[in-house]
Amino acid sequence: MTQTSVLAPVGGRAVLLEDVPDPVFSQGMVGYGAAIDPPRGVIEALAPVSGKLLKLMPHAYIVLTPDGVGVLVHLGLDTVALNGEGFTAHVSQGDDVRAGQVIITYDVPSVEAKGLNPIVPVVVMDERVPENVILSDGVTSSADIASGASLFTANK
Repeated sequence: MTQTSVLAPVGGRAVLLEDVPDPVFSQGMVGYGAAIDPPRGVIEALAPVSGKLLKLMPHAYIVLTPDGVGVLVHLGLDTVALNGEGFTAHVSQGDDVRAGQVIITYDVPSVEAKGLNPIVPVVVMDERVPENVILSDGVTSSADIASGASLFTANK
């Protein structure tokens, strides 16, 4: 069994995935993990793990670890409709990235100005067993956590 430590890509208040107001995330349809309610400003979204940037969209990205664990970071809900407005990428799809590296600058106020929720779900792609994702104490207590702090551990 491998253990993958997943870091918070942004700071803010930790939120249980089931409390995300979007059934795709709250019901674990994409995978299991946690979410972060970010500060209301322009912030940097970091790589939650080291690996290859498998997918890069303006509003979301997936990093695949060498052990084959894919971690999705989704910046806001329904933000695909913004067509990249409010997001600036600093890397390219296919790049090797390290945990903590800046991936996207996220303009939270511009997303909220469009009436969208800026919450940031972070999930292990295709994880179907919620018990394989061990949440950090910060998540289980809905604490404020720093960018780069432990979010959860994925067991595979």
